[in-house]
Amino acid sequence: MSKHNSLKASGGAEGKRSVLKRFERIKILKERGQWAEGKSPIGLPKTKPEG
Repeated sequence: MSKHNSLKASGGAEGKRSVLKRFERIKILKERGQWAEGKSPIGLPKTKPEG
């Protein structure tokens, strides 16, 4: 069954996500040198995306 036209997203008018997935936060922390291998991915610090 397909989605009704009124429920589809319109033309890519999505805004920038303000919440990062866990793997995205770890990637940013690695780039900044703030991530230690073997560290638990639970309870990560808040991380703002670049730009």
